[in-house]
Amino acid sequence: MAASAGHAALAIARLGAPGLMGKGGFRLKSAAFDDGEELDPSFTADEDDAVAPPLEWTAPPEGAAELVLIVEDPDPAGKEPACHWLVWGLAPQKGQLLEGETPPRAGKNAQGNSEWMLPRLEEGDRHQYVFQLFALDSTLDLSPGSSRKALLEAMEGKVIAATILTAFYEGQDDEDEGDWDDVEIDSIDFDGN
Repeated sequence: MAASAGHAALAIARLGAPGLMGKGGFRLKSAAFDDGEELDPSFTADEDDAVAPPLEWTAPPEGAAELVLIVEDPDPAGKEPACHWLVWGLAPQKGQLLEGETPPRAGKNAQGNSEWMLPRLEEGDRHQYVFQLFALDSTLDLSPGSSRKALLEAMEGKVIAATILTAFYEGQDDEDEGDWDDVEIDSIDFDGN
């Protein structure tokens, strides 16, 4: 993972969990992209019907009571990463979130809502998205819609394993200028004939 100011502020660093990476074979992956690959536009604001990507994970180590997923972009201009998704209440077993699935409990992302925040970048900007999955030794008592700060505070001292999956995305051209390039106006039948 390339270093930036935001990497030190990622949840995994804040919780002191880098030393717990992959403990007990705990792994996170996606059928939509491999670690370090590009996110498909269907998971970003560049597509009209965009949804959250599918994720799946191996069983956490023994003693896990709950899983928490935090997705952050460490590359925004500020010092804090942009939070794209806060999910908790996931069963402590091998599992998955299907493409576009609504998770059991979700907190407020950087836009203040409780859903997958679609990456939205200017054309040519490229950001990294860090999917962080944590195994906790006890369950969280948090209300839906809780903040990142409240979630991290509730997780303090409870993380027994962690795993990450990274993806990149580069902003696309917003214009639909290519749609009409090959259409000759003279060949369009405006009268239905």
